Amino acid sequence: MNGSNAPAGSVAPTWRPDVPGALLSLLGTDERAVAFFAGVADLDATDPDSHALEEGVRLASGARLEQFARAGSGDAFCFVGEGGEERPVVYVGLGGEAGLLALGLPELVQLCLVAPWWRDAPGRTPEELQAIADEYREDVPDFARRRDRAARALGIDLDGLPSEVTVLARLVERSRGPVAASCLVVGYDGDPLDPLFNTARP
Repeated sequence: MNGSNAPAGSVAPTWRPDVPGALLSLLGTDERAVAFFAGVADLDATDPDSHALEEGVRLASGARLEQFARAGSGDAFCFVGEGGEERPVVYVGLGGEAGLLALGLPELVQLCLVAPWWRDAPGRTPEELQAIADEYREDVPDFARRRDRAARALGIDLDGLPSEVTVLARLVERSRGPVAASCLVVGYDGDPLDPLFNTARP
């Protein structure tokens, strides 16, 4: 159900963890969510049937790799294995890199709401991160409004979100943890794709 046209003051439909696929559906259909996630965080889930991984790209384990969204560049957001939105999320770049981003779609949504500039985060100093965040907000003058509207559309309390430091530390931890090893992505030749974050500038 799309709540983007709900009258002001009305109760808009929000994500319910007990409804399978509800969060992903809202990311692709709710006008407020799309405006932020596709327009700001570069996660477009509006047309999942059009998403197709490059031929031969797969998980080394043989588990299922299911693309559910894409970035403007064509890079892919994928679920790992069988199940629902609780599955690990892997990012596969067209440049030949891949890595674990989150343990479930809700965690990825938190990352995008708090630090949509996450691609530039690993390896940066706090000062560099602040400069990146400031530049991002300058490029999107209505960043806070669009983020807040998207959070409300999904029924997420902004006050309950983790801090930027926390989500970025978690991102790096995920990329190095045991789940990441089980989410290794290989190309058509069978060789592992490059780690997503090992090329971050110091």
